Amino acid sequence: MDKIWLDQYPRGVPAEIDADQYQSVVDIFKHSCERFETRPAFSNLGTTLSYAQVNALSRDVAAYLQTELGLGQGDAVAIMMPNLLQYPVALFGALRAGATVVNVNPLYTARELRHQLKDSGAKTIVILENFAHVLGEVLADTAIENVIITGVGDLLKFPKSQIVNLVVKHIQKRVPPYAIPSHSSFRQILTSGRKKPFVEPSLSSEDLAFLQYTGGTTGVAKGAMLTHRNMVANMLQVSAWCASKMDPGKEIIISALPLYHIFCLSVNCLSYMHIGGHNVLITNPRDIPGFVAELRKWKFTAITGINTLFNALLNHEEFCKLDFSPLRFAVGGGMAVQQSVAERWASVTGQPILEGYGLTETAPVVCVNPPDLSEFNGTIGMPVPSTEMSIRDDNDKELPVGQPGELCITGPQVMKGYWN
Repeated sequence: MDKIWLDQYPRGVPAEIDADQYQSVVDIFKHSCERFETRPAFSNLGTTLSYAQVNALSRDVAAYLQTELGLGQGDAVAIMMPNLLQYPVALFGALRAGATVVNVNPLYTARELRHQLKDSGAKTIVILENFAHVLGEVLADTAIENVIITGVGDLLKFPKSQIVNLVVKHIQKRVPPYAIPSHSSFRQILTSGRKKPFVEPSLSSEDLAFLQYTGGTTGVAKGAMLTHRNMVANMLQVSAWCASKMDPGKEIIISALPLYHIFCLSVNCLSYMHIGGHNVLITNPRDIPGFVAELRKWKFTAITGINTLFNALLNHEEFCKLDFSPLRFAVGGGMAVQQSVAERWASVTGQPILEGYGLTETAPVVCVNPPDLSEFNGTIGMPVPSTEMSIRDDNDKELPVGQPGELCITGPQVMKGYWN
């Protein structure tokens, strides 16, 4: 293949990354927790967890999964919740125990949830109590044996934790009644796990880190098998691409898109974890006034979003009054960014939206616009390091520039295949 992009590649970005630099996502996580232990890792609803705290709490989750539930390496653990502090704690806890994480959209219908749980074979699920009633409807039709239920405020500081849970459940009445006879609470498993031994599993780069479900364009949702190597590669690709504008240990990224989605999971949660970044988790980005009020508290350096989110923020008067001087990155994906939105964003914030392209099947980043982009160009940019792309016809023959066909991608971030 002719590498037609190399002479136009962004200055300072390497053409290749070493996807075998780390054996697993867990290796990077442990390295970051040691290097940035006192730095803030995740903030949500007024509480911040440092890297040291996420390290300790995820260790307790891992110990509980191993000892109390007998979780074996490669067993699937489903996580069903919006952006809360419990999400990264459960995520890294499951990965550290050697599990394969199955991210579940908390807005799934009973039919959608039944399919995903049955197809993945997950025996354990960590779920926000607000959605437990949906799980209760399908539990008997799945392989789920262990249910861990959490409340919105479970990892907030006392007494706010109890007040928030009380308000959500009894005043706002956002927790419908559910019938799950045997379950544990998230707080219980942390307390129990803290007292249990934990044995680090020996993870290989080809072990599955995620079964990430995608609807694609046809049929029921399919599980993309993303290995630790796939995820490590994409973390290193993103870090290499953005290195010129990243200051390890000092970045603050706004995570308003759901962490259960591959975009925010890989770019925000994992890639910024790799460089000691601080993720500010937005639980309900649809509450634009509340979202803007939260933004006002932070000197954020990066934000990811989709066109509709950028547009909604721009249409709120108070957003346009924020201090955007620390902002260095705004990355758009998930859908095409409209030129009118991009141009208005640049005029308000002083930074362009870097549009990119990816798929669940590619962990997800395939290409993105150069980090030094001066203005929106309506393209999806160039391939990230160690990635090749071509346009081919139905016979897998490469087509000349300008001819429409199928976009083909190869690189270390491309999934192992579809589950089942």
